[in-house]
Amino acid sequence: MDFTIRPVKAGDGAGINELRRMPGVFENILGIPSERIKRNEDFIQSLDENNHQLVATAKTPSGEELIIGCAGLTVYTNPRMRHSGGIGIMVHRDYQNKGVGTALMKALLDIADHWLMLVRVELTVFEDNIRAIHLYEKLGFEKEGLKKMAAIRNGRYANEFLMARIKSAGA
Repeated sequence: MDFTIRPVKAGDGAGINELRRMPGVFENILGIPSERIKRNEDFIQSLDENNHQLVATAKTPSGEELIIGCAGLTVYTNPRMRHSGGIGIMVHRDYQNKGVGTALMKALLDIADHWLMLVRVELTVFEDNIRAIHLYEKLGFEKEGLKKMAAIRNGRYANEFLMARIKSAGA
């Protein structure tokens, strides 16, 4: 499968919005059906040096760029937590299980490890999202706890696992 990973840029809001509202993606993120493209463009414009947002793109048959995945790493700004960051990721339903999520996660972890020297990287994942949990465990994340009734999904409260990958200093 041929795709490219690059930093997010102005104008990507429409493609990210499409991903965020797509069945097969929507159920596992914290978006809502009425989310507007402007929200995504505003988010891109507000990124600062503590936010590292990447997109995976593929070419459509007509040669246009299609955003097929998006992932971000946010370094916590509290001085006592600057060794830590949080990750969020989503992959287009037609490109899941094709290496896109793994590539996005590895790109973010490279930034965390080799450029920011983060010791702790954490994320949350719905407890029934087995494919995502498998990916995170493959990359060294471990379950640390269960957040009960963490979010509303499909009219019900859903639990999330808190997962983290901890690297010892100097490793």
